[in-house]
Amino acid sequence: MVSYPKHEGTVNAEPKKNVVSIVIPVYNEAESLEELHRQVVDIFREDSFDFEIIFADDGSDDGSYEIEQKIAAAANNVRIIRFKRNRGKAAALNEGFQLASGEYVVTIDADLQDDPGAIPELVRQIDVQAVDLISGWKQKRQDRFIKKYTSRIYNFVTRKMTGVRLHDMNNGLKAYKSEVVKSIDLYGEQHRFIPVLAMAQGYRSGELKVRHFARKYGRTKYGVSRFWRGFLDLLTVMFTLKFSKRPMHFFGMWGLVSVFLGLVAEIYMLILKYAFGEPFQKHIALLLLGVLLLVFGMQFFSLGLIGEMITYNSKKKH
Repeated sequence: MVSYPKHEGTVNAEPKKNVVSIVIPVYNEAESLEELHRQVVDIFREDSFDFEIIFADDGSDDGSYEIEQKIAAAANNVRIIRFKRNRGKAAALNEGFQLASGEYVVTIDADLQDDPGAIPELVRQIDVQAVDLISGWKQKRQDRFIKKYTSRIYNFVTRKMTGVRLHDMNNGLKAYKSEVVKSIDLYGEQHRFIPVLAMAQGYRSGELKVRHFARKYGRTKYGVSRFWRGFLDLLTVMFTLKFSKRPMHFFGMWGLVSVFLGLVAEIYMLILKYAFGEPFQKHIALLLLGVLLLVFGMQFFSLGLIGEMITYNSKKKH
């Protein structure tokens, strides 16, 4: 359930020129919100861009929503999206993106670790670098050892697997042309891979070095489990981007490999039996392995065909 308690309305057909929509995903960051809002207001007071703020509250239960309402009541350029329960950062960002009305959309986390002062330059760098989105690249990262170095590993693997040459893929501080975020439908935890999803649609990415600060209030939401989930999400994104429209290319390939190995095992068993007189019982493990490989191969083929049928019927409906 999503509610829009402040300035409810639909997304503009045409983005507002020279306006930056700042989407802030929030989950239990009550102590940071007013300070973050003050910083953003001070920064844009000295800048030529107009701005709006969209708080995307992901089911906070620490009083964050009440503070968001207080901020919105005193400002006519603040809107709130609120989930009744925690649904994840990707879902919060997705709703914020759809509500954003500006020519540019910026995301920044609510924990005060990212630098709001970088927002205008991030937006300008879109035109300077002739790209569609700019990702912040944290310098002198102020995080715990495990978070810092698992993130480096994750970013290295992601660069190698996707070809998107960003040093800090999961940085919450990013600037986009409006058309980029409007064309992406996030779910699960795909917010980590927005540059990858954008690249798949032909958009180009750049990056800008930004300052990073230690957490001032509350506790980090990062845990070791996020490291492993991140790699599983990466595999999911890579699969859906490469094979969602041709599932038989994936399942068929592994089906062929499995059937081939199964046939080799069974032919070898026949040679042992009829050329050398060895009984099947002597190599029962190999016999069973061959049968299993043949069964798995047929199952892979079946999954590929079912996937192709679903893809075909989905295309016909559209």
